[in-house]
Order: sequence, then structure tokens, then C-alpha cells
Amino acid sequence: MTGASGERSTSCIFCDASKPGSDDLILSRGRLCYVILNLYPYNNGHLMVVPNRHIASLEATTADEREELMRLTRQAEMALIEAYVPQGINIGINLGKPAGAGVLDHIHIHVVPRWNGDTNFMTVFSDTRVLPEDLMATRTRLQPIFERLTREET
Repeated sequence: MTGASGERSTSCIFCDASKPGSDDLILSRGRLCYVILNLYPYNNGHLMVVPNRHIASLEATTADEREELMRLTRQAEMALIEAYVPQGINIGINLGKPAGAGVLDHIHIHVVPRWNGDTNFMTVFSDTRVLPEDLMATRTRLQPIFERLTREET
């Protein structure tokens, strides 16, 4: 894996997910980035915005990639507000293992809806996730909103 070079790695979940035909969890595709449901979400609606290129940091992104990352993160925020009416949203990037990155060499932005009293603390205490909504139900709920937001921007 060489994150700075932009080469795809066969062992990278994000590179594998970005390949044609791997659309199960992908909600929206831009030219350089995509929005995907987190397979192990902290809350219902937990999304990630990911560049297609296998790169490890913001420093390695091009100006066009940074623009698309932010545009899709904005759409993710808008879609989550419309679909879930959260009381807050966490948006973040974890760079490196000490910062909590689960995938070390492929940068991604987490977009997580939050509510007062949500069960996010469960992961900290017992490696347990509490999700009343199936991922495919989340996809069905969010994908039409992303399609509409993309049409409205063009």
C-alpha cells in the first residue's frame, strides 16, 4: 500500500468499495469521491465521504478532491438533517492509529448524526453497537435524497 502515490490496494476496503459493481453501501458518487454507509456505524445514518484515490492525508489531496470532499460532506449533512432530524452531527477525520483511524492509509470523513441521550457510549463500554435500523433501510431512506441534492447542484 502506498497511500501517497494514489495506487489502489487490493486490501483496502475503500478501494474495493469504489470499484464498479460494489454499490451496496454507496449512496452517491462524484467524479473523484463517493459517499458510503459505514458498515459498523456508531448511529443510524453514519456516513463516510471517501476519495476514490488511495491517499492517506488531506495533504495528499488535489484541490479538486478537496472541493468534492467538502461538497459531498455538505450533501451528507443536508441528507441526514432531512432524513433523521438529528440534534447534532459529528463530522471528523481520524489520521493515524493514535487518532482512532480504523483504516490507516485511505482518508475518509465521518458524518455521524447525534441525539441527546443516544447510545454511542455503548461502544466505549462493551464493544456493542445499538442500531434499530438495518443498513439497507438506511440506504433506502437516504439515497433518493442524495439523488435529488445532486440534481439540484447541476
